[in-house]
Amino acid sequence: MKNRIALILILACLSPLLATAQTERPKLVVGIVVDQMRWDYLSRYYDRFGSDGFRRLMDQGYSCNNCLINYVPTVTSIGHTSVYTGTTPAFHGICGNNFFIDGRKTYCTQDDSMKTVGSNTAKGQESPRNLLATTIGDQLRLHTDFQSRVIGVSYKDRAAILPAGRSANAAYWLDTKADKLCFITSTYYMNELPQWVKDFNTRMAKDKAVQKAGRDIGLSPLCGTIITDMAIATLQNEQLGRGTTTDMLCVSYSQTDVIGHKWGTRGEHTDDAYLTLDHDLARLLQALDEQVGQGNYLLFLAADHGGAHNWKFMQEHGLNGGPWLDENGRKAMEEAVARHFGRQLKPVIQGLIDYRVFLDRQSISEQSLDLKEVKQAIIDHLLSSPNICFAAAYDQLMTTSLPPILRDRMLMGYHPRRSGDIVFVVEPGYYDYGSWSSPVGTTHGEWNPYDAHIPLLFYGWRIGHGATSREVHITDIAPTVCQLLFIQQPNACVGEAITEIVK
Repeated sequence: MKNRIALILILACLSPLLATAQTERPKLVVGIVVDQMRWDYLSRYYDRFGSDGFRRLMDQGYSCNNCLINYVPTVTSIGHTSVYTGTTPAFHGICGNNFFIDGRKTYCTQDDSMKTVGSNTAKGQESPRNLLATTIGDQLRLHTDFQSRVIGVSYKDRAAILPAGRSANAAYWLDTKADKLCFITSTYYMNELPQWVKDFNTRMAKDKAVQKAGRDIGLSPLCGTIITDMAIATLQNEQLGRGTTTDMLCVSYSQTDVIGHKWGTRGEHTDDAYLTLDHDLARLLQALDEQVGQGNYLLFLAADHGGAHNWKFMQEHGLNGGPWLDENGRKAMEEAVARHFGRQLKPVIQGLIDYRVFLDRQSISEQSLDLKEVKQAIIDHLLSSPNICFAAAYDQLMTTSLPPILRDRMLMGYHPRRSGDIVFVVEPGYYDYGSWSSPVGTTHGEWNPYDAHIPLLFYGWRIGHGATSREVHITDIAPTVCQLLFIQQPNACVGEAITEIVK
């Protein structure tokens, strides 16, 4: 009896401590995604970074040096979504920047039922409705009965909308089609811009450097400065981190991607992009210190994908790489199907996107063609094409001879109603002609380390200094943050909390 009483007393004493441990949370979570940032850029620029930006995160925070993307294709919309949902296209349904839904080509955040708020263009006809899974922010708002505030900010619409999630309070992105560059949103979130956003746009309209850049702002490091200014303005005007519940700010820097596609992974333009971004990160961290307090916010920094060295650069140095040699890939596939059936056919391919073939089921049916034979004719053609090493029908992946790493990533990137019918893999360093938007630029989208190895840094609230080379994945970010917040993981999460951080 005495032992039972003693045990009850001990538990009574411990229970307040346990409750406190489980309910203590940072005042603010800040997620930063740097579009197209390769992991090795952290070391490449380390000696040129200042002490208050990237190096502050690296020298005082925790670095996961072997963070990999565990699906294909490796593109912007999927990367941003996977960071915040802890899952892959197989479950969150964002299968590319563009993909087909029920036979209709769809932009990832396209929503024709919405209207633009903040300009007179169609750039605001967007929403997160194509997203099938919850995000960190959604889970945070659910946990706090929607008292937490979650806001996304970026140059790109998809990079503001998808990270913030379906229940976000707001998402703001730049309208480069408007008469004057401005931040806009969608009627999904509100019917009128807050006055502070209107004031921000007014100031931006008077900035000669910004307006001179105009629609090409993404090609300038100044774009990152604008995004930082907007992030700080959001922080201050929305009083994020000042309430009784944890808030979240999702920031994405896209100029690094636009500049990379134009000028590649080497040279002054890319150097300027990252060195300017370093200064902008320092300003953002200082603003967070001033408003929320150092140690009171939890911050992570990752990338949505990496990027390959330009193929001409590689060839000049005796290395492998080049454009996929079948310049008229789609036409050649159609011809291969016609040859197989021995007659002239109407087109059977709806689209060729990110090394995936989307078939036109209606056309195939109307022409009384066997779907399986159509697939096999295309696969046989692909396997006989230069610089292609693997090709398979999605519904035959488990019985096709493929390296396990490729099969797994293909399966994790496959949604049966959105990802198409056939997937193929090119040799290392090769891309299709259309991916090279510039003769000297870079591109991305493949499984290889240059596209799939990304930086991952954690900093701030309860994050100690350190690093790990253990393999972790982009899908591990969300469960790690959620465990630190003592909230449920996103509802389709397949990642695992990084134990070195949540210990």
